[in-house]
Amino acid sequence: MPDFDPRRTRRAVRRGLARTVVSVLAVLALVAVVVTEGASLVQTRGDRERRMMDVLGTAFKMYNPAYLVDNGPCCETTPVSMAFEVTARPMGPVGAWPGGSQTYSISQDFFGRVGRLPLGHTANTRLSQSLFNVGTTLGRKEEVKQVLARLPADLSALAVVEFERPLPEAEFEAFVRRHGSCAERVVYERRPGSLPITWGFDYWTDPADLRKGGDVTDEVCRGGLPQFRAWVGLLRDHDDANLRSFDLSLKRLREASGAGLAHAYVDELSSVRELRELLKDPQVRTIRLADVAFDLDRPHP
Repeated sequence: MPDFDPRRTRRAVRRGLARTVVSVLAVLALVAVVVTEGASLVQTRGDRERRMMDVLGTAFKMYNPAYLVDNGPCCETTPVSMAFEVTARPMGPVGAWPGGSQTYSISQDFFGRVGRLPLGHTANTRLSQSLFNVGTTLGRKEEVKQVLARLPADLSALAVVEFERPLPEAEFEAFVRRHGSCAERVVYERRPGSLPITWGFDYWTDPADLRKGGDVTDEVCRGGLPQFRAWVGLLRDHDDANLRSFDLSLKRLREASGAGLAHAYVDELSSVRELRELLKDPQVRTIRLADVAFDLDRPHP
């Protein structure tokens, strides 16, 4: 046997320790990659990403009817969550920009439960207050008439037009055509003092329409009731917990879409002059003025 060499022994021990450490780190890195990628695959299994955008992305728009909301691409995934970004800015009269855009994140955890939501009840805009007041005795017709009389006729307006009685689809479409109005948002529920179910043409598009090459532009000024019904049709009972986070419920959504009755609508295209004429219609209960602005691009007499 060779003589014992302390130096060679120490070098051999160090090499052995180094190989052990490298092997352990490699195994840990491999495990981390497998866990992360495996969790991401679980998070995005099936149509989970698409469904997250369809349900949560659309519900967020309904949660904030006083805002114009654009959903970003889906999704950022971690081992325990999925998220996507939305950009929102307050609605205003045509020709006015009442506020800049803000970006927010909407997330759901590993089990599909939505995280804490931005905006919503804290988004205390004048339009959201006008929607809260639909069905109340605030803003009587005569009072609104006096307010509109004091304003310059050429001002662009943002307003909620409320009906004496809710109009079924055909009557609502006839009303909009008769007055040349554009219903940016339609209120399909009477819920005084709370945020009612409100739907807009830009909330969601039925994938079946896209596959068929359907033209949804005809729905722009009529509230998009067929799309509303199609969206409610894809919801499932297990969605109810998430919907309640958006101040919605499956029961209310099914009742509102099934009835299809327009209680009011949001108009951001009419002038004060046009609102004065709308107020004369016996089908109009009142008009709730949310904002006015002078539109430099509008042709004025």
